[in-house]
Amino acid sequence: MRRSMCHLIFILVPVVIAFALLPRVYSNHLLLFNFVVFLVLAQGINVIYGFSGYLPFGYVGFFGAGAYGFSLLVLHLHAHPLPALAAGAVAALLLGVILTPLLRLEGAYFAIATLAASEAVLQVISNPNLTDITQGPYGVRLSGVYAPRFAYGMAVAILAFTFLVVIFLRNSRFGLALQAIRENPISAGMAGVNVVRARVIAWLVSALIAGLIGAVYAWYISVFYPETVFDLGMSIFAIVFALFGGTATILGPLLGVAILYGVYNGIGIATPQYFQLVYGALIMALVLFLPNGVLSLARRWGLNVP
Repeated sequence: MRRSMCHLIFILVPVVIAFALLPRVYSNHLLLFNFVVFLVLAQGINVIYGFSGYLPFGYVGFFGAGAYGFSLLVLHLHAHPLPALAAGAVAALLLGVILTPLLRLEGAYFAIATLAASEAVLQVISNPNLTDITQGPYGVRLSGVYAPRFAYGMAVAILAFTFLVVIFLRNSRFGLALQAIRENPISAGMAGVNVVRARVIAWLVSALIAGLIGAVYAWYISVFYPETVFDLGMSIFAIVFALFGGTATILGPLLGVAILYGVYNGIGIATPQYFQLVYGALIMALVLFLPNGVLSLARRWGLNVP
């Protein structure tokens, strides 16, 4: 286990350092930032789905809660971005606590319920009657905090934190307990695992991850509309990235983002007429031949991939 953790650190530390240094040599700062955002979201999906077995279609709700938690503190209290980031994390955690009863559901029922919950939060945020508080449907405009380079650096720090969380889940007894629950919660409970507590912890950790990166997103762009930070497409992208690489792994979501988001930016922007065809073909190939993700190829070849 120690050897595998050393290998992971040897791989992931250069990834974090590379993202920290790339803005110095690559001019498309926004593209790098979006890469980091989706890496964090894909790992957040990995925490709740890969290790726990819950697939949240409405995962973007935590992202949006983090963005608005950050923004409300800046708008009304003129807070410094760092405590405002903490407010974003707290907002996502509070939403996670409120939605904890959804963990009683299973499968498609849970996925659809989280989607409905995310849409409900969006409707509350964008209510014109709350314009004095949330700015309603007219969008948020933050003044005095726009600092994309600092926000990018914080996003990279959150990415490093997220990697540490997933490494812990992959190599700890708690992570093994979560995977046992994912496979058979009844057997896990009979083996002494506190199923309810473990699921709630994983749920809240995934909410925290999304809330933090959502807060940094609000800091980075400083001007956005409710539909931007509650966009279902962000959840779908994060889920597809995680599944494509391989869930319940550490490198899987990283590989999924690198391949699919790279394809999106290489083909979807330059030649959008071919993007849907190529993207659809990749996903179909995954479902048909690699249902456990691209990293399952390595396991077929006898490689132990974390």
